[in-house]
Amino acid sequence: MSTSGFASLSLSQPMLENLQELGFLQMTPVQAESLPHILKGKDVLAQAKTGSGKTAAFGLGLLSKLDVNKFRVQSLVLCPTRELADQVAKELRRLARKTHNIKILTLCGGMAFGPQYGSLVHGAHIIVGTPGRVLKHLDKGNLSLKHLDMLVLDEADRMLDMGFIDEIDRVIDHGPAKRQTLLFSATFPNEIVELSSSVQTDAIRVTTIAEEPENKIVEYFYEVAGEKVDALIAAMAHHSPASVLIFCATKIETRNVAEDLVAAGIDALAIHGDLEQYQRTDVLVRFMNRSCSVLVATDVAARGIDVKELELVMNYDLPLTAEIYTHRIGRTGRAGGEGIAVTLFTNDELHKVESYRTGTRIFEDIASFEGEGGFTMESPNSTLVVEGGKKNKIRPGDLLGALTGDAGINGKDIGKIDIYDRQSYVAIRRNVIDKALTRLKKGKIKGRTFPVWILGQKKTIDYSNVWGKGGGD
Repeated sequence: MSTSGFASLSLSQPMLENLQELGFLQMTPVQAESLPHILKGKDVLAQAKTGSGKTAAFGLGLLSKLDVNKFRVQSLVLCPTRELADQVAKELRRLARKTHNIKILTLCGGMAFGPQYGSLVHGAHIIVGTPGRVLKHLDKGNLSLKHLDMLVLDEADRMLDMGFIDEIDRVIDHGPAKRQTLLFSATFPNEIVELSSSVQTDAIRVTTIAEEPENKIVEYFYEVAGEKVDALIAAMAHHSPASVLIFCATKIETRNVAEDLVAAGIDALAIHGDLEQYQRTDVLVRFMNRSCSVLVATDVAARGIDVKELELVMNYDLPLTAEIYTHRIGRTGRAGGEGIAVTLFTNDELHKVESYRTGTRIFEDIASFEGEGGFTMESPNSTLVVEGGKKNKIRPGDLLGALTGDAGINGKDIGKIDIYDRQSYVAIRRNVIDKALTRLKKGKIKGRTFPVWILGQKKTIDYSNVWGKGGGD
């Protein structure tokens, strides 16, 4: 089916106006194929990759079905990771801008349980969360799904890979049998088909992978004879990207690689399952607002990371499967841009890379350019943290006004602004960050004074103290 305008759907006029303002002019293939069925109340099993517009597909469906006057949980979206849940919740809020008084609540592990309970006491229309934390609130009686109308399983294949099937089944048991269920997955293994048959009724199957534009990615495989970190730096120097996402197999390896890169003069941070949620947020904010050039991650910790202009993805370790390889490199070359994927392998791994040899992938010996020394990467921005957020009614415009007004910072030196419940993050050009900090400390935001500091320079944010803690990816 070819894409068409949203006006062809039974959406409200305020919803259509909002989509126009957001730049949603034509439906993507997954939206065009699934939304007509979703709006009719049908169960849908859809195959669509990240970046295909699937969040808007199920988001428009559940928002259209929502009765704002009934202040109770009517929709539940389950996601494999905290980061993806946060992204989905943000997108739903954007789609719901023209509909007043909709409350969307995120329930994920790694966040304090008490505040989540406090928010649940005041009710919500839509819950977006990870299976484990949602189940914990259900078991404790903090959350009720007895009025649930729509259940969405987003990136269901990843949830199954991560072992969430039991939690998903138990969550579903807390809700009514009669409901609309939407299941979105990048792949359709037998387990997904079995899950669909157990939780959906006469599901409409939608597959749009063939209609979605391929990411433009040049794939390089470099054989490494010496130290892998040296090869990693040599490859970065050769391709000279502005931002890099590096995949490692283990948590300890992410730490070691990040530390080695920092020692070599490259701005790098590591992210993995042992970090507390506030630490994960700090790391992701810095990477996404260009206050950090390189992010080193495990596969699970990287789920939900969506950087629109990511120039280079690197596999420090060979992926365990071809599917994981596809998921990794698919984070570059998006939105019509071009990307580069680099995979390092040793002589001992020659037999493993044979399956990757195709006519389009480029295999080279990294020694051909490994002597390009002196390469460093300094991020263009630093990040200011303001100890105030949504709970203090702070908006991006308030921070922008405070910085460009009394603080005297040029608007072009201010980057991405992220507002969370109790903290706000502002990307500032590195060469004016000290000026911005000094002026903002002396000034006021919305007539109030808030603590302000530079992310990465606060002594309590010491990642070296958390590497050995328990937990897993």
